[in-house]
Amino acid sequence: MNDDDPRLLPPLSMLRCFEAAAREGTFSRAAAALGLTQSGVSRQIAHLEDWLGTPLFERHGRRVALNREGRDYRAEIAPALAAIRGATRRLMAPQDHTVTIATLPGFGMRWLAPRLPALSARHPELVVNLVARTDLFDFAAERFDAAIHVGPPDWPGDVVHDALFPEVVIPVIAPSLAQRLAVREAADFARVPLLAQEAMTDAWPRWFAQQGLAMPEGPALPRVSHFLMLAQAAAAGAGAALLPRFLIEPELAAGTLVVPVDRPLAQTRTYSLVHPPRAGRHPDFARFRQWILDEAAASAGG
Repeated sequence: MNDDDPRLLPPLSMLRCFEAAAREGTFSRAAAALGLTQSGVSRQIAHLEDWLGTPLFERHGRRVALNREGRDYRAEIAPALAAIRGATRRLMAPQDHTVTIATLPGFGMRWLAPRLPALSARHPELVVNLVARTDLFDFAAERFDAAIHVGPPDWPGDVVHDALFPEVVIPVIAPSLAQRLAVREAADFARVPLLAQEAMTDAWPRWFAQQGLAMPEGPALPRVSHFLMLAQAAAAGAGAALLPRFLIEPELAAGTLVVPVDRPLAQTRTYSLVHPPRAGRHPDFARFRQWILDEAAASAGG
């Protein structure tokens, strides 16, 4: 077959149903997402499997899952479908200067959102939509132009990582609790109730080890799922917490949290702007990207 052979380009209706079923996990949910009937989606996928000469799904009652051929096929066509959608959207709405960013909730609330007026002053035509997300996802299957990620550069797929700033994690405590327990040195934290963030349960053991101290013995530490919830618990006097400095600047400024021992936790995590290479070619995203890099350089995470 040569590249112009019509058999190499299945109808878009088949590909849309295939992608929706792969994403939704059932033909009925795919049909609802596309505004079609379940039988219509089923027929389109059957036609595609006949067209390609191979099954693409494993059927488990009403649920379906991609088989190996289906997974490989989806991985190759998803970027092309996303590119078609993006090109069509830009052509149909050439004045839509919108950038959609998936952001970690704390980062979006405490660092990114307060800085958006500065972006509007520089680029008044640009509209930035922020959506809270904590999971890693496939850009080819989502509507996002970029995402905020913290950690090593381990986002799956072909993406670009623009480092923003390293995470600086410090021990904080309510001033009343620090005064009552006379917390002045690192060793004093051994007699303080300790709170842990769910994704960083090893933070306190590592912090004590850095100070040359043993982790206090006792029951498992209470865990809180989000940093800002953890900050509120610490400010209320529930215990000491290890928190990223940039997330708690308001509490530090107000004095509801204090840093009696300013010894940050040695960290290897970095906040990054993650995006597929195609996003960098979009002028509106390029403006947003340059702005956030400039803001990160100016703030250094503060």
